[in-house]
Amino acid sequence: MEERPFRDVIELRGHIIDSLTLPNIMDEIMDRGGDFEVQELRVGRRKDEPSYCRIEVRAATALELEGLLDRVGRLGATRVQTEPARTELAPSDGVFPETFYSTTNLHTLVNIQGQWVPVEYPEMDCGIAIDRAESTARCVTLNEVKAGTPIVVGDAGVRVLPLERPRVQPKVFAFMGSAVSPEKANPRLIRAIAERMQEVRAAGGKILVVSGPVLIHTGAANQLVWLIEHGYVQALFAGNGLATHDIESTLYGTSLGVSLEDGVPMEGGHEHHLRAINTVRRAGSIRAAVEQGILRSGVMHACIVHDVDVVLAGSIRDDGPLPDVITDTQEAQTRMREVVRGGVKLALMMASMLHGIATGNLLPADVTTVCVDIEPAVVTKLSDRGTFQNISVVADIGGFLRELVLELASAES
Repeated sequence: MEERPFRDVIELRGHIIDSLTLPNIMDEIMDRGGDFEVQELRVGRRKDEPSYCRIEVRAATALELEGLLDRVGRLGATRVQTEPARTELAPSDGVFPETFYSTTNLHTLVNIQGQWVPVEYPEMDCGIAIDRAESTARCVTLNEVKAGTPIVVGDAGVRVLPLERPRVQPKVFAFMGSAVSPEKANPRLIRAIAERMQEVRAAGGKILVVSGPVLIHTGAANQLVWLIEHGYVQALFAGNGLATHDIESTLYGTSLGVSLEDGVPMEGGHEHHLRAINTVRRAGSIRAAVEQGILRSGVMHACIVHDVDVVLAGSIRDDGPLPDVITDTQEAQTRMREVVRGGVKLALMMASMLHGIATGNLLPADVTTVCVDIEPAVVTKLSDRGTFQNISVVADIGGFLRELVLELASAES
C-alpha cells in the first residue's frame, strides 16, 4: 500500500448528502490518488437539520495534498485549521498576481483577520480583491483590476459554500433531472417554470431574458411583448440581430425580408433590415424612434415603454449596427454585469448560444436558469454549469413561449 504521510483535516456542513457534496468529495480524493478517513459523521435527522462530516485527507507529497485541498475546497470543504487569506498586490493594471485564486460562481467566504467575510458578486473566472481596512472582499475581473490592489493568492483562508439541494424542492427542480430531452418540454414543466416566474415577480426579483433573432423569425415577438407588459421581464440581453429584425417587423411586417403574415418573401425584402437600421440611426436611438412615434409596437418598443434594462452587445458580423448596440465587448460585458448584479433571480435564455454562454459566465450559481433551444447540443452547452438550478428545454422557441404565456395568462385570470 502506498504511503501517504502528508495529511490535513477538512470539514463539511449542510445538506451534504442530499446535494451529493460528500460523495463527490470522496470521489475527488480517490480519483486524484489520495486517501481519506472519516473521523466524524453526523447526519441530520430532520429536513431542516444540516449534516456534519470531518475527514482526514492523505497524500503522497505536499504538492499532491495542496492540489487535493484546492479541489475539495471548491466543492465546499473547509480546512479545520484555517489561516487568514493571503494576498499579493496586482503588479499592474489588468494583471493578477501569478498564483491568484480563481473563483467559481458559488458563494464564497474569505478569512480576513480571523473573520469570515462574504465575497461580493460571486462570478466564475475572477480574482478576489480584498480591502482589509473595510473588511470587504469582492470578485474582480482581469480587465478591471488596478495595479496595487490586494488580490487573494492560493486557497488558504477561502471557503466555498456549495449550492445545496433542499430536501423539499420547488416543483420546477423536483421535476427536472440532469438529462436533456425533447420530451421534457411538456405542460408540467412549462407550468413549473411559470410558477417560478410568478414567485420571482412576487418577491421583487428581476427576470432576465437572453435571446437571439430567431425569436422574431418564428413570430414569437408578441409573446415576449406580453411578458414585458405583465411585469415578467426586467432585463433583455441580445445582439444587433434581434433588435434589428424586431424593428424591421414593426416597420415592414417582415423578418429577413420574409412576411411574418404568410411566410412569403417580399419584393425588396432583403433591404428591409438595412432600411430599418437606417431609420433608427436617423432618429438617433431606439428610444428616440419610440418617442418620435416611428416605432409603435414590437419588443424594443415595449422595452422602452416599460423601462426594461436592455443591453445589445455587438459582434463583428453586424450590419449597421443600430446606435444602441455596444460594439466594445468589454464595455458590453461590464454593462451586462451591472444588470446581473442588480437583482436578477431568473434568466430565460432562448436560441442564442453566444449571448447565452456570455450571460451564464456572469450569473451566480443560485440564479435559476432556463435554457431553451431546438438543438440539444446548444442546450447542453448552455445548461452545463455544475448546478441543479438549471432547467433544460429542447423545444422550438415559438411554441415554448406561446405555451408559457398561455400558462401565465391562465394563472392571472
